[in-house]
Amino acid sequence: MTDSVRASQQKYYGALRRPVPPSANDALSEPEIAFIRSRDSFYLATLSENDWPYIQHRGGPPGFLHVLSAAQLAFADFKGNRQLISTGNLARNDRVCLFLMDYSRRARLKILGRAKMLDARAHPELVVRLAGPELRRVVERIFIVDVVAFDWNCPQHIVPRFTADEVADTVAPLKRRIAELEQQVKGKS
Repeated sequence: MTDSVRASQQKYYGALRRPVPPSANDALSEPEIAFIRSRDSFYLATLSENDWPYIQHRGGPPGFLHVLSAAQLAFADFKGNRQLISTGNLARNDRVCLFLMDYSRRARLKILGRAKMLDARAHPELVVRLAGPELRRVVERIFIVDVVAFDWNCPQHIVPRFTADEVADTVAPLKRRIAELEQQVKGKS
């Protein structure tokens, strides 16, 4: 909590949250690691050289954001639209924020860190570790994120949304039951 954040708390709520003493980098624990491994997307924020934030969606198969350790994450950067805005931003400022959402369970995790990029051609062993066989040919860079801090956000105001797979899993027993009842009705006619 910076001084300006605490001043805003005082102005709008008449009270200040106690400042938390700075500590060493936060280590991810099992709840965070499990949450990260289950995500199929996240938002990546970087800062441009003129201090404007840039946010980009990153997606892949569940678990494409890898937990290398309790303090380090990595993901393969796939060939995309060739704008390289995040890549350019990180060349000047290594600070990132990863914003991970689970809309159906109304959970979100913010991760602050420092990122470095590696050329995938120079690190084929990492490409193999971070991307499945079907995606390896489109990996251009590897992003390594050293976790500095993380925070679970309040679930208030997260509108639940469900993936097609989540809907299919929920509806499958109902479809089976409808099929059974249809067979029973057919047998009676």
